[in-house]
Amino acid sequence: MIDTKAIEEHIRGILKALGDDPEREGLADTPKRVAKMYEEVFEGMNYTNDEIAEMFEKTFSEDYRTSSRDLVVVRDINIFSFCEHHMALMYDMKVSVAYIPKGKVIGLSKIARIAEMVGKRLQLQERIGNDIADIMSKVTGSEDVAVMIQGCHSCMTARGIKNVNAKTFTTTLRGAFETELSLQQRIRGVM
Repeated sequence: MIDTKAIEEHIRGILKALGDDPEREGLADTPKRVAKMYEEVFEGMNYTNDEIAEMFEKTFSEDYRTSSRDLVVVRDINIFSFCEHHMALMYDMKVSVAYIPKGKVIGLSKIARIAEMVGKRLQLQERIGNDIADIMSKVTGSEDVAVMIQGCHSCMTARGIKNVNAKTFTTTLRGAFETELSLQQRIRGVM
């Protein structure tokens, strides 16, 4: 579990290290506010991928005839995360998830909830895609999962090179998406 009291103490120390007074009027409640925010934005750190899969394991048996070429795609899921290297915000992230159903389907909102929970960790964009694919496979029973993410990283836009237009794209392909060029082309058209 996230230790909010320890976070408060460390934020006070950071404020002092920055040369400010953590007791002054504008900062007096800042350590508590930051601890509360961290508890919310890092909620996903409380759970493993297996535990997240259990949270969102509600699926439905397919009540329609599917072929091995039917796809479910949810795109433009908005999430944010924090880079584990600088604890900098990764923002304007758009996640798209595709999978080929194997006898059961997951509720569409659950896909967005999985992406959001995975983002609520100290992360790398590449790992976010892998974690989402891993959880989707566990929940749906399908190894055929694709995750595409586009995002901006404040560790590039607000510091260092300060390139405000840089965007990072990552693709995670599993199962048939990894091996079949025709499926890759299909998802590029919709994701």
